[in-house]
Amino acid sequence: MLLFSRNKAVGVQTFLLKLVNNHCPDLTPLFDNRRDESRVPVCVVTLVVPMKNGKPQPEGCFAAVTREFSTTGVSIVLDQPRGLDEVILAFRWEDQMVYLKGEAMHLNPMGAGFYHLGIRLSTVVRVDEYPELEDLRI
Repeated sequence: MLLFSRNKAVGVQTFLLKLVNNHCPDLTPLFDNRRDESRVPVCVVTLVVPMKNGKPQPEGCFAAVTREFSTTGVSIVLDQPRGLDEVILAFRWEDQMVYLKGEAMHLNPMGAGFYHLGIRLSTVVRVDEYPELEDLRI
């Protein structure tokens, strides 16, 4: 089972590295060597799609901005505390949308009514798995 989980994580890591490198080209040399889970501050827009009982809830979708990325996850900034356990994050990449499934790990206040939600990302999600994601756009 761990072997299959590791393969899914590679897809997530590949996309996250492309996204970070695209927005912060000075970081390219850092990715040549293996490093501990340091975080990279990158602010991009994402759509957050809550999941309930393993199914996306597009009617509860909302926009957020990212705060930091690591090779296994992302933190996003929220304007209110939200009870999210499992989510799909939607990112625009070139002319298409990329969907990443993740699990909320922590929710911390930032001050001034903002919160940052840490999400461990596990899988790149295909639209044919969840057709309800097809109409989501940033």
